[in-house]
Amino acid sequence: MNSLRIVMLSSVWLFSLLPGASNRLAAQESRDEPPLIMAHYMPWYSADEGAGRWGWHWTMNHFDPTRVTEGRREIASHHYPLIGPYDSTDPIVVDYHLLTMKAAGIDGVIIDWYGREEFRDYAQLHRATSLVIERAEALDMKFIICYEDQILGAQVEAGLLLEDQTVARAQDDIRWVAEHWFPLRGYVRLDDRPILLSFGQNGLSNSQWTECLKGIDLPLHYVSLHRRRETASGAYDWPLPAEGLDAVKRFESESRAWSLAIPVAFPRFVDIYEQAGLHDSWGTIHDDDGRTFRATLARALASRPRIVQIATWNDWGEGTEIEPSHEFGYRDLEEIQRRRKTWDPDYTEATADDIRLGYLLYEARRADPDGSHQEQYDRLVQAIVKCEWPRARAQAASLEDRTR
Repeated sequence: MNSLRIVMLSSVWLFSLLPGASNRLAAQESRDEPPLIMAHYMPWYSADEGAGRWGWHWTMNHFDPTRVTEGRREIASHHYPLIGPYDSTDPIVVDYHLLTMKAAGIDGVIIDWYGREEFRDYAQLHRATSLVIERAEALDMKFIICYEDQILGAQVEAGLLLEDQTVARAQDDIRWVAEHWFPLRGYVRLDDRPILLSFGQNGLSNSQWTECLKGIDLPLHYVSLHRRRETASGAYDWPLPAEGLDAVKRFESESRAWSLAIPVAFPRFVDIYEQAGLHDSWGTIHDDDGRTFRATLARALASRPRIVQIATWNDWGEGTEIEPSHEFGYRDLEEIQRRRKTWDPDYTEATADDIRLGYLLYEARRADPDGSHQEQYDRLVQAIVKCEWPRARAQAASLEDRTR
């Protein structure tokens, strides 16, 4: 998310004290259905450990993952994934992510999508996105596409696209999504209309988005970043500490009249860009021993939205990840599960240990490249998918017995 402008912010837990939540609550008190909890997901990691090839998001043209110090590879992040740096086109990794989310009470993913062009790493990102969607369908998880329309300007700068062709290219991309992904069972629809997000302010202008959506005439909820564009149903929020608490108050105030507002919860922001030599750091939002995530999640849920977005599952370069890490473990996922248990009977019997079942399965599958125990893996997967936690634990115990 390189368009962010972020500076130091302290006392983030004061979010929960801002005015506005009670007004939103009163306006929505007739709607009692629980929100969807969706994690923003980056499918942009490339790794071929055997060949020593590592993609830009692990290296940023500066770090060298082939260097290993005290068991950790050198990567473009202040934090380290529990499973180490990985490849986003690895189905074992994707299953680990989705099953861990499922056990924590996350409903699905909002996937950063860069189109289908053979430009930079966009084609690889598309393949990874397709895999995430395929596995989400198989694991009964939901998904939404977030279209990175900044790709249009990048292709214009590279001479691959003319300025007056950008709207047509965006229309072509959205039509493709509408044909291939909107009809799928897991794609999130509200009022029988699929949701499409766009990220950033450096792609299509407000008038171009109006032209784009009128030209394709699709029944969808288009959701823009921070502020509602003219053609949008509403907007989704993203941390903007440069504006301090005013950004939160503005989003809450402006969003009251929208048909769709998606608030954000986030744990921290600690980017690696300055260390990578790319540019100055955007700044820091402190983790504050988990208070930042607890406060922003509570704030988001208090507004009683239809969807809450977690920013992010795995943006390791900006340090906003809630994916299990060596530094923070499963802490933020445990907080989501704790809150999920207050409204969802499927999670009444779930425990913090159940969030770790996906990792157990990941380790077992890694140790069994031939898949000789696939039926056992499948039984554990189905127990997690169906939220049958006692059965999942029994299957996990059997799996552990076999691997000892």
